[in-house]
Amino acid sequence: MSTRYLRKVLREQEQLQQQQSLVDAGPEPDEEDEEEGDVGPSRNLFDLLNDDDDQEVEEEVVNEKSSDFVEEKPSVLANPSKVVSSAGGKSKKKKQKKKNRDDGNSMKDRSEESIDAILEELAIDTKTINGVSSLLAVDPKFLKAEDELRRIFGSKIVRSFENDRNGGSSRQVRGGRRMTLSLRKTMLVSASVNWPKWEGDLSMELLETKGGVNYFRYVHSPSYSQAQRIFEAAKEAHDINVVAGVLMYYPYHIETLLTIADMYKFSGEHQHSADTIAKCLFALECAWHPLFSPVQGNCRLKYTHETNKPLFTALSSHMQNIERRGCHRSALEVCKLLLALDDDDPMGAIFSIDYFALRAEEYTWLERFVEEYKSDASICLFPNFSYSLAICQFYLERDAASKGLVLEDDKSSSTDLMKQALMLHPLVLKRLVEKTPLKDSVWTKILKHPFFGSAQAGSPSLDHLIKIYVERNYVLYRYPDLQNFLKEAAHSVTELLNINSTEVKDWACVSKEVFPSDKNEYSHLQISDFSDTVPTIPPDDLRQFMVHPPREVVGRNPGLVFLESLLPWIDYGAHEHGHQDDHDQVDQ
Repeated sequence: MSTRYLRKVLREQEQLQQQQSLVDAGPEPDEEDEEEGDVGPSRNLFDLLNDDDDQEVEEEVVNEKSSDFVEEKPSVLANPSKVVSSAGGKSKKKKQKKKNRDDGNSMKDRSEESIDAILEELAIDTKTINGVSSLLAVDPKFLKAEDELRRIFGSKIVRSFENDRNGGSSRQVRGGRRMTLSLRKTMLVSASVNWPKWEGDLSMELLETKGGVNYFRYVHSPSYSQAQRIFEAAKEAHDINVVAGVLMYYPYHIETLLTIADMYKFSGEHQHSADTIAKCLFALECAWHPLFSPVQGNCRLKYTHETNKPLFTALSSHMQNIERRGCHRSALEVCKLLLALDDDDPMGAIFSIDYFALRAEEYTWLERFVEEYKSDASICLFPNFSYSLAICQFYLERDAASKGLVLEDDKSSSTDLMKQALMLHPLVLKRLVEKTPLKDSVWTKILKHPFFGSAQAGSPSLDHLIKIYVERNYVLYRYPDLQNFLKEAAHSVTELLNINSTEVKDWACVSKEVFPSDKNEYSHLQISDFSDTVPTIPPDDLRQFMVHPPREVVGRNPGLVFLESLLPWIDYGAHEHGHQDDHDQVDQ
């Protein structure tokens, strides 16, 4: 039973008791009342709509106490305080209305107190249930890029652009009629009307619930396992036509869609790549378990399960696609989802989340994230957060100054934070000047200082993270205000070092303690995955994936010809594996 439903039942109990007390006390005798007769309590028909909404919530019993409330549930009264006679003078009505209002307020207070007491007995944390207290809870209002574009440019412009882009693709004319297919609505992407119907070949199972967190895993049906075997066989042909042919039989096979999306991306067809990733996410979301919800931030899909990996790959590609469209708030929500699904962070979302928060102007949330995430203070020592916190504080100070407000005194100033970041990771400044590029003569003078000019990372892990930060965030330093902010802080550091260099040695010891390993612990994260530029493959190199069809099949799609030759073997393999347990097929 949900908390909302429990509150409703308890409130009805209080209303029934209040109504009963009013009936027992009874109104004073009145001749007009006797003539007209007593009027029973009226029922507000709109409460029936609320009843329907409450019935949609899962009906599970919290304990015997709450179960008894369900069994003894009375009829819903619109307002028990309205049990008054329909006739009578105005003064009597006002007096009775005032009395009933007071009774209603006291009844409401007692109801809230009793509800809170019962929830306390049941040890139910309403904030935890609603996901309010979760740092990585996803806000569905900002999850779709289309919604953010509408907020930026307006619905008419976005609708016109979509119509021009789709053209007549949303219409399938047969016999002069317009044929459209109604697809289910999803949270991550908006389905296109020309997509095929979801057949349900992919599903999700709940593995366990531990510490209030639900752990899930994707499960392959026998038909999806067959599609997976066809895909693996098609890859052996080294022909993209053969791989694309799998979609003729299985239009929502995830691995095939991801492969085709990569082919589009490397060939420069970015919109087709983004559409294919969206189609992939649509299928993955349709397979979600009823208890799986990213809104609450209490669901996990461990990357170690082979069947869960495509979701991480698709979300990462989708995050990059919508960020290139300028939808930074939507990219932030997707990044939060990536980090919430697996706290081991296999895709390196933690090294992008600060950038998206700054671009989306979510400065307060970013400060809270650094303070509360895993309660680990070392997160602010990473290159991205050490610099991003300084930038965050810089914008908070500027906003407060424009509104005539004063920030808390216990916080470090943006200048102090930037100076600490420069002393902790001086190599960042050197690479930012080269990447942005910053051509002011002042930068040449600053980099001539031995501290910045001879700066080294000190460890392969730190060097890799600095490269990621510069590749991801260098665009921020193209803004003149941030350039001046960085320049003033760097100049202050050089002046400080000319007087006393002991503080630098302390920061060097901190850096060596945080990144001690001689091995690159983040080598699995590709620098190109954090870049705005998309690498492309020349057409000549793409041809190695396109095998020319043999003469006997010229005129037909070679991919379909090859797949047709595989079908007898695949059907036999599916029959042989048809009686295996689904868990064996998942980890195959």
